[in-house]
Amino acid sequence: MVRNTARNRVESLLTLAGVRIDGDAPVDMQVHDEQLYARIIAHGSLGLGEAYMDGWWDAADLDGFLFHLLDAHLDERVGGIDDAALFLRAKLVNMQRGRRAYKVGEQHYDLGNDLFHAMLGKRLVYSCGYWKDAPDLDAAQEAKLDLVCRKLDLRPGMRVLDIGCGWGEALAYAARKYGVTGVGVTVSHEQAEYARELCRDLPVEIRVQDYREVPDEIGDQKFDRIWSIGMFEHVGVKNYRAYFETVRQSLRSNGLTLLHTIGGNESSSHTDPWIEKYIFPNSMIPSAAQIAKAAEGLFVLEDWHGFGPYYDRTLMAWRANFDAAWPALGEKYGERFRRMWHFYLGASAANFRARRLQLWQIVFSPRGVPGGYAAVR
Repeated sequence: MVRNTARNRVESLLTLAGVRIDGDAPVDMQVHDEQLYARIIAHGSLGLGEAYMDGWWDAADLDGFLFHLLDAHLDERVGGIDDAALFLRAKLVNMQRGRRAYKVGEQHYDLGNDLFHAMLGKRLVYSCGYWKDAPDLDAAQEAKLDLVCRKLDLRPGMRVLDIGCGWGEALAYAARKYGVTGVGVTVSHEQAEYARELCRDLPVEIRVQDYREVPDEIGDQKFDRIWSIGMFEHVGVKNYRAYFETVRQSLRSNGLTLLHTIGGNESSSHTDPWIEKYIFPNSMIPSAAQIAKAAEGLFVLEDWHGFGPYYDRTLMAWRANFDAAWPALGEKYGERFRRMWHFYLGASAANFRARRLQLWQIVFSPRGVPGGYAAVR
């Protein structure tokens, strides 16, 4: 009886999203284990994702199925104990401070450079590409890097700080094309090792370091430009003000800083339980209000550029690369990882497709650009 009640509840919710159980459409859910329904009702998105990893259900068009659910806001109708626990923990504990700040590097970014090299393309750039005039992923990522450089008006000899530098691609690009020197900080040892090799012949220093430690080491040698590309999602709302204070302390008074981040439509204090557990621990998506409040009194907001729909296309390109490389990766990572990664990429794409998530590039100056900032697109 309980199982039938759970199935009826899930079936009625899916109907609201235009999706059927064991239907013929690519977006329909094919159920392989009847325990699925109770698991979804009890654990919401965490139960749905774990059940997919365990092979309890499939959908021929996985990202399409997840888009239908998100577009109908079904995630707001099924929560569960996991959402409540994350909310309470985020309220009581600063999950992105001290050793916790390094957890995402250890769990996610240190998974293996072979995986990311296969998925991300020519450059190891793990953030949204700029597809405005780009025919493919590699061109979109180069266009994004150049867009950042042009927005910051990079000039030869400038000193740049990259907060969350990843595998060093942005610094390497800027040093080669625009003649800058730079420092990159990351919480991932795997990323740092790769970045140091990538930048070995360039005036670039790579550190495994929390961003909050930067001002203690620079003294009077402040930076002309600072950017952060795809790192702010790991900062956490309790630390947004500290992030902007760190940038302000590290930036020259006539400098510019660019924040490239995923954004949410509403303010929150924690992330999705499945994403938290399996992909990005201690992460959260900032809202526009949270960013603006954290920067208030420290910076002048010069430009706010959104191109969230490009992330859907970027994620689909990553998935195609991942699938093409899977025969070489499968023995190391295993089938459950493959399903986990598909769910991660599919759910992420669905969130952007449903406009539940955004992608923003925001330019700030400490005191306002004399005469006004010239927006670059």
